[in-house]
Amino acid sequence: MSMQDQQPPWGRKNKPQTPEEMVAQLIKKLQDFFSENQKQSPGPNGSTPERKPVNPFASISKILAIILVLIMIQGVYSSVFKIQPSEVGVILRLGKYVRTVDPGLHFKLPYLEALYKVDIGQIRKQEFGFRTRSSQVSSFDRSAYEMESLMLTADKNVINVAWIVQYKISDPYQYLFKVKDVKQSVHDASESVTRRVVGNMDFDYVLSNRDLLAASVKSELQTELNRFEAGVTLVTVQFQDINPPEQVKPAFNEVNAADQDMRRLVNEAQAQYNKVIPKARGTALQIMEEARGYAAERLNEANGQTDRFLSILKEYEKSPEVTRTRMYIETMQDVLPNVESVYIIDENQQSPIPLLNIGSSPAIAAPKTN
Repeated sequence: MSMQDQQPPWGRKNKPQTPEEMVAQLIKKLQDFFSENQKQSPGPNGSTPERKPVNPFASISKILAIILVLIMIQGVYSSVFKIQPSEVGVILRLGKYVRTVDPGLHFKLPYLEALYKVDIGQIRKQEFGFRTRSSQVSSFDRSAYEMESLMLTADKNVINVAWIVQYKISDPYQYLFKVKDVKQSVHDASESVTRRVVGNMDFDYVLSNRDLLAASVKSELQTELNRFEAGVTLVTVQFQDINPPEQVKPAFNEVNAADQDMRRLVNEAQAQYNKVIPKARGTALQIMEEARGYAAERLNEANGQTDRFLSILKEYEKSPEVTRTRMYIETMQDVLPNVESVYIIDENQQSPIPLLNIGSSPAIAAPKTN
């Protein structure tokens, strides 16, 4: 153990551990300095000694030295800074942008550089047509914000639209120095773009195409904010509620019910049409195809018979006797199997003579006439 550790507590000097303690000790010493100048110490015989003249320049130099020390301590203390994980730091040197630092421990020039911390991880939200009272129980207040949500559509109808815009900072420098009030700019631009988009659509289209409406508003609003150089990026644009005004809700509900009935009847008629018309078209096509097939069959058969006759005629012209005999034999082969009785008639005999009785009853042939 060293001698310093063995020193009793009343013999140690308490050194300042933090800049605040150092400043407090310097202020205390300054107070003690001025109080000693005002005190008068009595002499040995109880008489007051003569006051020595005080040099004002010496006091001023001491004060300036103390102020300089304080300034140096404050500069050293302010030159070190820490950026949280969800933040970035924007450094300005004599009012001019120098750099952007990431999360972590950093240094800057004291009294020459200024630091602005920007939370880029936070998602900011703006509500239109309502305000959230409590996020835990999903309580909303719409009574005082009707003018934000009332809009006019392209077909001259009034509609009540409530929506949410969520965004986060993408460019800290633009967010800090390009637009004076980014929150108000996002609010005004969002309201302007939404009214313009809704004003170009019909009432029924706005009611039934909420997602397309939100996508269109998000795209145009991001373009508008980029033109302003606001330094923010939209996360989402979501339409919470799209309804007609309260004064016309009963009439709107009746119109909506009638429109639903009309759509139901149209769908039923369309279903019947889809059931009957395709069947009739299929039957018609079937008849037409059968007619085409029959026509093709008859035509091909006729062409075949014609070709057969022409080929026979050609062979007949080459050898008429042989062809005639062949045709006679082929014809008899087709006819004789169906004949029940055969008669041979002599030219000189007047009555027929049966040659072969094939059937059960004899057949009588008519006499041959010259």
